[in-house]
Amino acid sequence: MGKISRSAQDLGWKLLPAGSAPSAVVELGIDVAKVIGRGSDPVNGALRYIEQYGADLIVLATHHHGLDWLYHSISEPVARKSAEMTLFVPANTRGFVSVADGSVSLRNVLIPVAPKPRPQPAIAGAVRLVQQLSCESGKFTLLHVGEKGSAPSVVTPDVTGWTWHRIAKQGNVIEVILETARETDADLILMSTDGRAGFLDALRGSHSERVLRQAHCPLLAIPESSHVAAFIS
Repeated sequence: MGKISRSAQDLGWKLLPAGSAPSAVVELGIDVAKVIGRGSDPVNGALRYIEQYGADLIVLATHHHGLDWLYHSISEPVARKSAEMTLFVPANTRGFVSVADGSVSLRNVLIPVAPKPRPQPAIAGAVRLVQQLSCESGKFTLLHVGEKGSAPSVVTPDVTGWTWHRIAKQGNVIEVILETARETDADLILMSTDGRAGFLDALRGSHSERVLRQAHCPLLAIPESSHVAAFIS
């Protein structure tokens, strides 16, 4: 287990008694490991690790500057090729978990939906997330961008304290998603994705990747093929 520089108590999370050693974090049921890989390709290194040990969730910080994603992106190819549920946290954006005290401020979740990829994994994932984080109240916004009557049929489970809102708009898919995220003050954008393969698709990017490059909040992508999506569908 790698060295932990600061405990949850040091950060003001009040999960450990004052003066606890950093290693006491394991008493919370959290096992922290620091892994240093060898090699010059961080993407392949991360994918080999995931293939060997598995992952329920991949969390990646992202930073995009102009077109540097085309040459230096690590987060997007890792997420695409691993085909696992991935939470992207763009640089210089507000997350929904406070570093200061661990409090969760997840009240507005935007879920873009389309016939393909299947939107139900994203809806189920959103419900599961707010329940596991004990978010007492908030709003799910289902956004469909397309012709009238073309929105897919979805099941929206009852979640105590949470409401479902449906919005249909026309226009450029990426621009409408980003515009609606701002209008709804979204704390999180949650999307199903079908994954991409090949140079041309990598160059153009999936909708989730293109949204990610301009989003002002975290984005959770749930690939249709992920084992987590199969479990929550």
